[in-house]
Amino acid sequence: MMRVVSIVGMAGSGKSEAARIFVRNGFKKVRFGDITDEEIKKKGLELNEENERYVRQQLRKEHGMAAYAKLNLPRIDALLKSSDVVVDGLYSWEEYTLMKSRYGDDFHVVAVWASPKTRRSRLGKRQIRPLTVEEAASRDIAELENTNKGGPIAMADFTIMNETSLKDLERETEKVVAALR
Repeated sequence: MMRVVSIVGMAGSGKSEAARIFVRNGFKKVRFGDITDEEIKKKGLELNEENERYVRQQLRKEHGMAAYAKLNLPRIDALLKSSDVVVDGLYSWEEYTLMKSRYGDDFHVVAVWASPKTRRSRLGKRQIRPLTVEEAASRDIAELENTNKGGPIAMADFTIMNETSLKDLERETEKVVAALR
């Protein structure tokens, strides 16, 4: 059985950067947020924080709190036939429990942590989907209160502190990849 590694953390923590390092090490990537982006395009909406939040809430209302895991299982299972998989963006406790029950000991969680101040600074500077300080703070609260995001972070098998440089994040992520081999 191949492994499924899910990267968790708050917006701006460095999840996508850590996922890229897993991909560089031979993992195939599934980004849970692609479901949101696809739904926004389908509905003809502008890609922004307000519409992303609306679509996320609608998908969870329709499919339950494990929506993103449920909707991505076919993608994950298809990739697992030939490769380990890294999941960028597991959000809820319900997604965590669904993935853990489906993949058991072959499912691992890596939390990437950065302080709110660091994350908000990064989110304002990113090229794709930048957020203002206010939008970032609002997203933090919404993710903690509405998606049960704290549980998967607390249950992580590995935690990477990402307060310094991209080079340090890469070095720490490489250590986790090596530990999973």
